[in-house]
Order: sequence, then C-alpha cells, then structure tokens
Amino acid sequence: MSGKPNKLMKKIKIGNKNIGIGSPVFFIAEAGVNHNGSLKIALKMIDVAKEAGADAIKFQTFKTSNLILPNAPKSKYHIETTGDDTKQTWFDLLKTQELSYQMHKKIIEHCKKRKIIFLSTPYDEESVDMLEKFKIMAYKVASTDNTNLPLLHYIAKKGKPMLISTAMSNITEVQDAVKCVKRYIPNKFVLMQCTGNYPSKNSDSNLSVMLTYKKSFGCLYGYSDHTLDFINPVAATALGASVYEKHFTLDRKLDGPDHRMSLLPSELKKTIEIIKNTKIALGNKKKQILDSEKHNRLRLKKSLVTKIFIKKGEKLNKNKLAIKRPGTGLPPKEIFNVMNYVALRDIKANSVLKKKMLKRIK
Repeated sequence: MSGKPNKLMKKIKIGNKNIGIGSPVFFIAEAGVNHNGSLKIALKMIDVAKEAGADAIKFQTFKTSNLILPNAPKSKYHIETTGDDTKQTWFDLLKTQELSYQMHKKIIEHCKKRKIIFLSTPYDEESVDMLEKFKIMAYKVASTDNTNLPLLHYIAKKGKPMLISTAMSNITEVQDAVKCVKRYIPNKFVLMQCTGNYPSKNSDSNLSVMLTYKKSFGCLYGYSDHTLDFINPVAATALGASVYEKHFTLDRKLDGPDHRMSLLPSELKKTIEIIKNTKIALGNKKKQILDSEKHNRLRLKKSLVTKIFIKKGEKLNKNKLAIKRPGTGLPPKEIFNVMNYVALRDIKANSVLKKKMLKRIK
C-alpha cells in the first residue's frame, strides 16, 4: 500500500439515500437465498424488511451452471444445515434457490411498490447483464468474489456504486480489488468488513479493520454481520460504519443453509432500532450546552455567594465569599477578580452574587 494518505471519500448515493459522513447508517436487510426459491416467501420478506425500517433488501442473482461445478463438495456449514452430498449435492441445492428473470421482475416491482431499494449480489457476468436490464441502482459483491477481478472489472465498468464484502481475504487481496474498481468508480465504492463463518463469533468480527480501510483507501466502510447478537451493530456504528448488512429469515426452522444465522423479523427491527439509536447517541463533535441540560445547569452548577452581610460601597475579597449552588450568579472563576469590585447596594449574607450588584473599581 502507498504511504501517501488517501483523500477521504465523504458520500455516495444509492437511489434517494445519501450514504456516508453525516448520513444515517444505510441498512441492508439481506434476504440472500432465504426465500428458498419461493416467490411468495421473497415478497413476504420485502414486506418484513420494509416494516422493520430497512433502507434496502438484497437478494442473490446467479445461474447455478455459471457458479459451481456439478461435483463441487459442500462446505462444512452447508453439510451441517442441509446434509451431505449423498442427500443433495451443492449444485442441486443452489438450483432450488435460483431466481428467474420473471421472479426478479416481480420482486423488483414489489420493492418499488413498498418503496424499499432493491439490491442484489450477482455471481457471474450473465447475472450482471440481467440486473442491468432492471436498472439496478448499485451492486453488492460477495466475499467469495472479491478476488474475482474479472467480475469486479465487469461490474465496475457499469459505473454504479459497489459494496464489496471482504471476508476470507488478506489486505493485499483487498488492495487488488480496490485498484480494480477505482479505475471506473474512484468515489463510489464501500468496503464491507465481514467474517466468512456462518454464524461467526464476536471474537472474529475484527471491526477495527474498517478503520484500516479508511486510512489505507480513503473509502467509506461498513460491516456485513454474520453474528447472532446485538453487540456488533453498536460497535460498528460507533466506529463510523456507513453501511450495515444483516441476514434475516421468516423462520429459522425453514430448510436451507443460512436460516440458522439469520435474524427473525422482530430481531431485524430491533437491530435497525439499535443502529439508529446508537447513531443518535454519537451526536456530533461539538461540545456545547444542550437544551436538555440548561435547567439542571442553573441548579447544579455553583456561583459566588456572600458569606456575610456586605454594605453598599464595601470592597469585596475572597474571605467574604463562598462557592455554592445554585449556578444563577457569577461563576466561581470570578473569585479571582472580586478584589476589583465594590457593592452597589447592601447585600445580605447567603445571597447569590450577580454582576448588577457590583461596580468595578477604576
């Protein structure tokens, strides 16, 4: 990586949503293949994502014959969730999860109706071409393809924002991916920290890598979450993630590989609320007195008060004053200047000292 600092990317836009510095976290509800090839389930998932408050819902677009060899062995977690190859090959499993052109059309129409952004992850050039026909607003690249430079190049040439997941990769591979897409979209990509385990442990989240991306590439960053709790949404938001992605399902008992590490509808809504509330809690970098503090400030801060009766024309000094609540008078720091003032009128003991009571000695 170059030692030169990268100019910081501040914002990109997907549809009507601004993403980046000063904007809310862009939340992607990841449907993935949890529709199990059912249009009915897919449409229901759109409704759930919208009602939960997600900005976008993301599917996966692929043609199985372009994605995997017929005899490719299943991964460990696929075996755990769907059985070994003797029960159903990985190829045959993926065939049941394919979404046809007509299914895509109906899904996108329903997204438009519900006013939620449709996104998808294409796994091959043919799938990119199909998504282009639907005028997709942005592309998500799966971690499995962040080293597939030909596909990255093909997508980047479309000139649309790209969200690139970076699981199962080292920094050199991420650098190669960035170099590939920057040629066409130098200011329209987001690097997504991700862990390639399903589900993944909090100890493997390594959220600080997002800050490495910011420093090394000057880009916006986010987190694609495969954990099962609510720690990462808070931590990622606090670290400045602009995008957050999380799988969800209608029912964890459904057949399929990803349901077990996906949020239920109520959990999806809770996660989005947590992120929004965390973003609010972060506030801004200005230290100032808040409107909500003003009442208590007057009562809990302290002022200069008189210990004894002070006659009109009498000169003040430290021995005649104390520092007590409320905070409605001269602030305590003025005690260093009191020897320069005399009383304009008689002041009773235990009075809050105010500027209008005093006259500066010439």
